[in-house]
Amino acid sequence: MGITCGVDWAEDHHDVVVMDDLGMVLEGRRIDAGVDGYTDLLALIADHGGSAADTPVALETDKNLLVLALRAAGFTVYPINPRAVARYRERHYQAGKKSDHGDASVLADILRTDRHQHRPLPATSDHALTIKALARQHQEAIWALHQTTSRLRSMLLEFYPQALKAFPNLNHKAALTILAAVPTPTAAQRMTSRRVVALLHRCGRRNDPDLVARILTELKAPALRQPPSVEEAMGLAAKTLIDILTQMHAAVASLNDALAEQFSQHALAPVLTSAPGLGTVLAARILAEVGDDPHRFKTPASLRAFAGTAPVTRASGRSSYVKARKVRNKRLRDACHWWAFSTLTKSPGARAHYDHRRTIGDTHNAALRNLANKLLGRLWWCIQNQLPWDESAAWPTASSCSQAAAA
Repeated sequence: MGITCGVDWAEDHHDVVVMDDLGMVLEGRRIDAGVDGYTDLLALIADHGGSAADTPVALETDKNLLVLALRAAGFTVYPINPRAVARYRERHYQAGKKSDHGDASVLADILRTDRHQHRPLPATSDHALTIKALARQHQEAIWALHQTTSRLRSMLLEFYPQALKAFPNLNHKAALTILAAVPTPTAAQRMTSRRVVALLHRCGRRNDPDLVARILTELKAPALRQPPSVEEAMGLAAKTLIDILTQMHAAVASLNDALAEQFSQHALAPVLTSAPGLGTVLAARILAEVGDDPHRFKTPASLRAFAGTAPVTRASGRSSYVKARKVRNKRLRDACHWWAFSTLTKSPGARAHYDHRRTIGDTHNAALRNLANKLLGRLWWCIQNQLPWDESAAWPTASSCSQAAAA
């Protein structure tokens, strides 16, 4: 008799249910979220004749430490989408009943009846997981940096618009360095050209009299002012944001260096970066989300569906229409979007395909999505065969036209 296990996880505890192949709950228990709870879970499975080799475990996440421990112990773990769990729950409880124990039972029952419909956690290497951690945090740090920069810009508009005239791009090191020295219009009035030159030198900029004069002119230009006490308070807040942004830029650079180092040592790095338009960061993000399990995506269609580049057809009766896929890996979809955009200037075949899609009526984003769909199919083949990108194979029609034109 086979058994299945469902785990409804929480921050400080987990509800566990073990079910037999007839759908009977053999035992349910609440366990601790730490080592003791993990030991209890192993004992619970063993008490009912299960083992790592023949007892699948379902959870609603793939990030919990319990997931990693179970995978390391040899269990086949199924991360089930919470939306799918909600639909399965409605098969039995139409009144809206819900509990942690009930969710664990639903998870165990999903594996008992529909295990073939769900994918197990891929066998991603520790190296690829390291790249995934760095790639995601690098992207999160960039998003947080952009958000904080927007906060600073909004604040400067309220009391110091001259600063934005002098430095339209607040991401430049020179902008943050000089505004940290003169965070208010009052302080800017005392700024000298000699001080500006010194600050620019600190940023690695050469002496440029025209640039120095423009900065001083913009910062000292007449403008409406806040009351002195309000200006001082907002200047302090702006200085705080500038200090935070300086640290955030350093953090992003540090994560970028670590990501590049780890990615360069992975076996798939040469394959991914051989594709036109894929630099280190984009290639690392794609590897982070796709992983290096060669059995994870058996067909190009499965990879395209995971990335969300493959469209979805909705047909009912006489109605039938195609729309963009909403359920997808958003990080991979974002990386593929920028990869497709980059290939427009790196690959003649990709550019020709994009132009064709635009000609037949696609919007810019729709054409890029279709192009990304094509690129992913070819990338899947390269990864599966451990071979670099071949432009003539990726775009055979475009290559034939180029050869004919050359002849």
